[in-house]
Amino acid sequence: MQERDVFNQGLMSFLQSSPTPAHAVLTMTQHLQEAGFVQLQEGDEWPFQPGQGYYLIRGDRSLVAFRLGHESLAEAGVRMMGAHTDSPCLKVKPQAELVRQGCLQLGVEVYGGVLQHTWFDRDLSLAGQVYFRNEDGLLQSALLDLVEPIAVIPSLAIHLNREANKNSEINAQLHLPPVLGVATEGGAGEFVFRRLLASWLKREGHLLAEVIDYDLSFYDTQPPALVGLEKEFISSARLDNLLSCYIGLQALLATDQPQASTSLLVCNDHEEVGSASAIGAEGPFLESVLRRLSGNEQQYQRMMARSLLISCDNAHAVHPNYPDKHDEKHGPKINAGPVIKVNANQRYATSSETSALFAGFCAAAGVPCQRFVVRSDMGCGSTIGPIAATRLGVRVVDVGAPQWAMHSIRETVGSLDAWYLNRALQTFITQSDL
Repeated sequence: MQERDVFNQGLMSFLQSSPTPAHAVLTMTQHLQEAGFVQLQEGDEWPFQPGQGYYLIRGDRSLVAFRLGHESLAEAGVRMMGAHTDSPCLKVKPQAELVRQGCLQLGVEVYGGVLQHTWFDRDLSLAGQVYFRNEDGLLQSALLDLVEPIAVIPSLAIHLNREANKNSEINAQLHLPPVLGVATEGGAGEFVFRRLLASWLKREGHLLAEVIDYDLSFYDTQPPALVGLEKEFISSARLDNLLSCYIGLQALLATDQPQASTSLLVCNDHEEVGSASAIGAEGPFLESVLRRLSGNEQQYQRMMARSLLISCDNAHAVHPNYPDKHDEKHGPKINAGPVIKVNANQRYATSSETSALFAGFCAAAGVPCQRFVVRSDMGCGSTIGPIAATRLGVRVVDVGAPQWAMHSIRETVGSLDAWYLNRALQTFITQSDL
């Protein structure tokens, strides 16, 4: 099996084991621990040793990991990679129980820019964090993943909506609550969601008296797959943006020999809803780590002047059925290499300098690269890149693997592109100068 194929199998395993941001962070920490990285706590003193890897977690859903270089941070700067752990999904409401027309359902809230119609007629399971009191009255938390499909959002038959293929409006409040089963006699009083959570947790060996709260999301149980006549594509849920988390993690772990510069990976939650939280990119998590690493303000400013952040978030590949949705000169192709994302209105933080730098990393790694600019008559998405540039004053380039069906329940990337981007990031970390 080729090295690229092994990489892609690892990527698909990571996607399958990470139905929520908390699961993604847990899986990444397991990889870090196996590689000898040491966990830090924000409330402790931090002893540092050059060449050693460290990581810390905030809110169970955001992570910073870094390996210290042998040169001072003020002189060598930090080689940073950034991604986000969250994906658009359907989150269960706090008081979710519904009984409608004899069916047991859960009310859901749309998280992020969900492509809603793709969630219909899928085999859905449930995963996330549950907070409970144990038998001694202490508040504890557990990660839950039911794995098996427990729900479905059935489509309305075309016989009852003859215009469905022309105009089918979805009302999130009315049309998205998943169906879990048939209600028993007695109605809603017989269906208490927290009791179901308690029974699931007890089945996994947790000793609890009462479920207090939760952060749970539905997800599609269909596993990732290689697709195409020559396995040219990877099809999976949450490629935006767990693919970038995995690529950045593998680039960090691959550089196990001490480098001159410190290398760092940050994976934030809440990007899909604006990043404005204590664990999002607009919060102080990354900045606080960097300031503690630098030692003082003078050192911090010198360090940032010599640093670069590569913000990794998937890009829109040109769709063969909708080529007019792209600028004719800037339509990235699947399996044609990482995409440098440019926007004059700073929706992406790429500058001509940072674009040239990243193109150089790709060339040194023997990897092709592409450029994306949105059509001038269309709006543009954004990433954590402009937020990091604004908050830190650091140079940033926005890049990503090209993909189709962004924000669908199931997305598609090229089986070459993740490997290409990983090689470019490894070159970024190990290259002697910027």
